[in-house]
Amino acid sequence: MKKMLTAAVLSFSILMTIGAGSAFADSKMDKVIDSAIGTKYVSGGTTTNGFDCSGFTMYVFNKIGIDLPHQSGSQYHMGKAVSRDNIRPGDLVFFNTTGKGVSHVGIYVGDGKFAHASSSRGVTISSLSDSYYVNRYVGAKRIMSTDAYQSVAADSEDNDDVQ
Repeated sequence: MKKMLTAAVLSFSILMTIGAGSAFADSKMDKVIDSAIGTKYVSGGTTTNGFDCSGFTMYVFNKIGIDLPHQSGSQYHMGKAVSRDNIRPGDLVFFNTTGKGVSHVGIYVGDGKFAHASSSRGVTISSLSDSYYVNRYVGAKRIMSTDAYQSVAADSEDNDDVQ
């Protein structure tokens, strides 16, 4: 019973974290991310049986029709660099967690948060302002064109004022 209650509370808190507060709550990308929340971390994982960080981003982008390689460093070499002030939902955010260059990647979801496969928590939502991530932030890359963004990452309210 205690385990079921804990799972219910955790599920509710995750839904409250990403639900209506997400910048693309009604988008295709949001639905893919939502369906993966809570999936366990598996090194080399690329499916809902388990993800590593780049396997998670590769999976999400594949579901919306964009191919990414399965390695955070390789993903970092794609797209266009975006300043932290101009990140929009769907942009990839990168971190140096090993001291040896880009080693972690997530997907910005708005409101200063990003979805990623954490080695300790599985697929989750974290804040870019958490000190752990602030100290390891490398940069962000825009993989999607504005047209792709409007069709898969922006909710209907965002479509009128996309950059």
